[in-house]
Amino acid sequence: MPSTTVVKDKNNDIKTNIKGENMKRVLSLSLISLLWGCSPSHTDKLILTGSSTIAPLAVELAYAFEQLHPEVEIDVQMGGSSRGINDVRLGLSDIGMASRELKPEEQDLQAHTVAYDGITIILNSENPVTKITDEQVIAIYTNQINNWSALGGPDQPITVVNKAEGHSTLELFLHYFKIKNTQVIPDAVIGDNQQGIKTVVGNPWAIAYVSIGTAEYESQHKQPIKLLSLGGIEASTATVKTGVFPLSRPLNFVTASTPSGWAKEFIDFSQSVQAHSLIINQYFIPNDAQ
Repeated sequence: MPSTTVVKDKNNDIKTNIKGENMKRVLSLSLISLLWGCSPSHTDKLILTGSSTIAPLAVELAYAFEQLHPEVEIDVQMGGSSRGINDVRLGLSDIGMASRELKPEEQDLQAHTVAYDGITIILNSENPVTKITDEQVIAIYTNQINNWSALGGPDQPITVVNKAEGHSTLELFLHYFKIKNTQVIPDAVIGDNQQGIKTVVGNPWAIAYVSIGTAEYESQHKQPIKLLSLGGIEASTATVKTGVFPLSRPLNFVTASTPSGWAKEFIDFSQSVQAHSLIINQYFIPNDAQ
C-alpha cells in the first residue's frame, strides 16, 4: 500500500481547505490575527480556535455578527478540537471550537452547543459498492480487507483515509468502531473534512469518514461522493435531526468560565433563531431543532 502522508503547514498545523467565500473570510480574519497578535482580547476582538468541522460555520457566524457589531473583530483559526480545548485552557483563545461533548477531565470548562452533526463513511460515486457493514469497516481500517473485490466491487486496492490526531472526528470514529488508532493502517492521513472529501473525489477507490453536514453539502453541490448508511441507518441531516443516527455529536463553543462581554454576545447570537439559517445553510442542525 502507498506510504502514509500527513498534510501540514510550516507551523505544523493541519492545513485547511475551506471553499469559496468562506476561504476569503478566513484569509481576511487571519490578517486581523497577524496585525493584532494572537493573545485573546477582552474588549473588541474575539479569537476562536479548534474544530475544522465547526470553523466554516464559525466564519459565517462571525461575518454576520460583525455586520451587526462593526466594532468587533473575530479571528477564526483551525487545528482540531483538542487545540480548541487547550487554547481556552491556556488563555490563547476566547472561545474554543469542539465538535464533541466535553470529556470527564474537561468538566471545568463550559460547553455551549450551537448545532448538531454526524459522522459517516463516504465513497466515490464511481465505486459500485453501496453498503458496508460495521464489521467490514473495521476490517478495512485494520487492513484485514484491502481490496474492493472482497466487498463485491472491482479488483482494486482500497485507499484508506484516516484523520490526524487531535480531531474529534477521529476520536468518535475510533470509539464507535471500538478500535485503537494504532490498529489503523492508513494510506493517507488528513486534517479537515474538505481534505477527506477531496481525496475521495480524486480517487474512485478511496474510503474516508467525514462530517455528514459537510458531505451532504458537497454531494448536493455536485461533488461525486456518496454517503453510506451506518448501522443500517441512512446518513443524513434528517436522521441526525431525529436522533436516530448512531454516530452524531454536538458542535460546541467552549469557554474557560461563564462567558461575558463580546464572547457572551457572540455565543448568544450563535444559539439564537437569527443564526438558524446560517447553520442550516452549512447542513447542520440548530441546537434547539433536535
